[in-house]
Amino acid sequence: MPAPPKTGDVNLCAKSRKVNEPYEIYIAPNWEWRVLKKYQKPSLEKTNPYARWFCAVKGPGTFDSYDMGDTYINDIRGMKLHPNELTSWCRDNPWRQY
Repeated sequence: MPAPPKTGDVNLCAKSRKVNEPYEIYIAPNWEWRVLKKYQKPSLEKTNPYARWFCAVKGPGTFDSYDMGDTYINDIRGMKLHPNELTSWCRDNPWRQY
C-alpha cells in the first residue's frame, strides 16, 4: 500500500466550487476575486510564474455580477485576503500560504 501524500504535496483546492462557496476571497477597491479552483499544488505555484486559479471576478466592468475564468495568481497575490468570507477549511488550514 503506498504511503499517503504529504500535506504540502497535494492540491486540496482542485475540486471546483460554486460562486457562493469559494475557497478564498481576495478584495481590492472595487474588485473581488473568488477562488473556485486551484490547478496546482502550492509548492508548484510558487515556482510557476504562469500559475493560475479559476475565479469568479467582480469589478467595475462587470455591472455587479461575476465574470468567471482563469486568473494568474500573480495578479491576485498582492490583494487583501478577506478573512470574514473564508470557508472554515481555508481559515483553519495550517499550510495555507496566501
